[in-house]
Amino acid sequence: MLFLKGLLFTAGIALLIAAAFIVAYDSIYLYELDRIARRLFTKVAPDAPPPVPRTRKPVRWIVAGKIAGGSIAALLISLSIVVIPDGMAGVRVSQISGIRPGTLYAGAHLVVPLVQRVSIYDIRDQVYATAAQENTKDHLAVLNVEAQEGLPMGIAVAVRYRLDPRRLDYVEANIPQPIDEKIVAPIVEATFREVAPEYVVRDIFSEKRFEFHQRVSDLITSRLAGDAIVVKEVLVRRIVLPPEYAQGLQNILLKEQQGEEMTFEQEIEAKRVKIAEYQAEENKVRQVKQAEASAQARVIAAKAESDAMQYTLPLKQKQIEQARLEAKARKEATLENAQADAQAKVIDSQAEQQSQELLAKADADRIRITGAAEAQELQLEAAAIKGNPLLIQKIVAEKLSDKVRIMMVPMDGKFFFTNGVLDAPLGTDAPPATANDPPNPRGGNQ
Repeated sequence: MLFLKGLLFTAGIALLIAAAFIVAYDSIYLYELDRIARRLFTKVAPDAPPPVPRTRKPVRWIVAGKIAGGSIAALLISLSIVVIPDGMAGVRVSQISGIRPGTLYAGAHLVVPLVQRVSIYDIRDQVYATAAQENTKDHLAVLNVEAQEGLPMGIAVAVRYRLDPRRLDYVEANIPQPIDEKIVAPIVEATFREVAPEYVVRDIFSEKRFEFHQRVSDLITSRLAGDAIVVKEVLVRRIVLPPEYAQGLQNILLKEQQGEEMTFEQEIEAKRVKIAEYQAEENKVRQVKQAEASAQARVIAAKAESDAMQYTLPLKQKQIEQARLEAKARKEATLENAQADAQAKVIDSQAEQQSQELLAKADADRIRITGAAEAQELQLEAAAIKGNPLLIQKIVAEKLSDKVRIMMVPMDGKFFFTNGVLDAPLGTDAPPATANDPPNPRGGNQ
C-alpha cells in the first residue's frame, strides 16, 4: 500500500509538471516567438523587408486541463490513503467537524483528502527515567526530594508507561505534546516530592522503603490514568543520601545491628533455658509415668498369678493323680516284664542246651569223619612213600625253604631233552616203574 501511495503521488506530480510545461510552451511559442524573431531579424538585416507574419495557434488548454485533472486525481487518491506503521495508532482529525472518535491501528486506512488528517501516536512502551545524581554518561534529569528532616535525597526512578490506544481522541484533544516532557515528567517528579516529606530519611532508606515505593507507584498510576496513560511499572532504582548523613546512618544501623544481635543471642539463651526446663520436666513426668506403669505391671502380674493359681491347683492335683496312675501302671508293667524275662531266660537256657548238644554231636561227627579222612590220608601217603622213597626228600625240601625249586622228571629218561645228563648210575639203580605203582601227581615216576 505504501508503494501504491508513492506511485500515485509521483504520477500526480509528474502529470502536473507536464500540464504546466505544455501551457508554458504554447504560450511562449505563440505569443513571444514571433516578436523575438522580428527583433533578431531587424538587428541582423535592417534594410530587408519585414517578414510575413504567421498564423497563431491557440494554447492547448484542453490537453493541459486533462493532464492536470489526472494529476489532481492521482494526488487526491494518494492523499486519501494513510498507512500507519506497526507499534503506532492514529486518530482522524477533520477540518470541519474536529476530532473523529475511533482509533486507527496499524495498516492502511482511507480518509477524506484535504478535509481530514491523521495524527499518529506511538503506543509502544515508553520509559521515563531520572538519575539520583549528576551523571554525564546518561544525560538524565536529576530528581532531588526533601525528607521530613529537610535533608535532600537523590532518587533514581524508571517509569514504564504507554498510551491507551482506545483514548487517542482524548489525547489529541487535551494532552499537550510531547507527552513525556509535558505530562509524565512533571507528574512523576511532583509525586515523589509530595510523598517524600511524609517520611524520615531513615525510613525511606530502610524500613519503609517498600511502603514509600508502593504509595508513589499508586499515585503516579492513578494520576497518569486520567490522561489516558497506562503505567505498567514504577521502579525506584537507587536512593542517594547526603554523605554525612549516610555515614552517620551507617554507624547507627551498625550499632542497632549489634544490639539486635545481642538481643537475639539473649533470646536464644532464654529459649535454651526454657528447653532445659521443659526437658527436666519431661524427664520427671517420664519417671513418674514409668514408676506408675511398673507398679501397675506388678499389680497386674500378681493378680494374674493369683488367678492362675486358681486354675493351677486343680491342674496340679490332676497331674499328681496322673503320676500315681502312671507309677502303678509302671509297677504292673515291671512285674509282667520280669515274668516275661524269666520265661524268656528259661526258653533261652533250654535253647542253649539243645544247641550245645547239637554242637557236641556235630563236633563228634566231625572228629570221627576227620579221623577217618586223616587215617585214609595216612594210608595213601604211606603207600605213596612206599612206592616213591624220594617223595620224603621233596616234602622235606619244601618245608625247609620256599626258595627251593623242585622239578619232577621221568625216571626212565624217555622223551626228555637231557638224556645224556641223566644217564647216570642213579638211573640204573632205580627200579623200573610197574603197572601197580601209583601214578606220579607231578607228571612222572619217582
